[in-house]
Amino acid sequence: MMISDKFQSLRDRQQCALIPFITAGDPNLETTAEALVILDRHGADFIELGVPYSDPLADGPVIQAAATRALQKGTKLKQVLEMLQTVSPSLKAPIILFTYYNPILHRGIKPFLAEIATAGVQGLVVPDLPLEEAEELIQTAASFGIEIILLIAPTSSKDRIEAIARQSQGFIYLVSVTGVTGMRSQLQERVKHLLTDIRSITNKPIGVGFGISAPEQAHQVREWGADAVIVGSAFVKRLAEDSPIQGLQAIEQLCRELKTAITSTPLQQVGLLK
Repeated sequence: MMISDKFQSLRDRQQCALIPFITAGDPNLETTAEALVILDRHGADFIELGVPYSDPLADGPVIQAAATRALQKGTKLKQVLEMLQTVSPSLKAPIILFTYYNPILHRGIKPFLAEIATAGVQGLVVPDLPLEEAEELIQTAASFGIEIILLIAPTSSKDRIEAIARQSQGFIYLVSVTGVTGMRSQLQERVKHLLTDIRSITNKPIGVGFGISAPEQAHQVREWGADAVIVGSAFVKRLAEDSPIQGLQAIEQLCRELKTAITSTPLQQVGLLK
């Protein structure tokens, strides 16, 4: 099932998707594999997997630190894809790979897409690839059954939002804050208005990410009309704390809490707000 098809299935059931993000190789690839299985079993509708990169322009301090640790342990894209090829057949949640453009350019677009398709990847986010240069990747990816998900920033103009909405596949990734990824205590009210603006332009699903870390924030985004809630730094932080076993237990709990938050109303009934 393609990402767009799964979103349609979720919409038919009036469900909001949960998309956790973790960094491959932190604390190690064995734990990453276990984390994918745990997230898949405990509420993830899709899973975004970050490839560690040395110059992560869009990543905040938590994910940057995770990528640095993974790189220091020798984690490479080839190893990440080998791990995915082993694990992905057992997962219900489609895998969305998050990578910067340099690894794609280094391998060549077609060989890169062939590699990740073989590993079971179904979606791709490339945060440093501008819309104006994305056409070749989008067209080539289609032949491999991979959907290219484009990002809309809070500062995007209406014309640019329209252009990105036309080209984005699978869903539209709405960045909730200006700046890099990371945990925020409050979401900007502007997200609500951006969701309305984008919805007036396109019927494609919209996922909101960057800055969401708590169940009440996830619930708020769903109430504002998002089709998906994307949570990164909170998962990465918990997975890196203490031992790998404790980290896996922590992300399981967070995944359960976030899933409950986007499927229950009001939050007081499920004990997530006091």
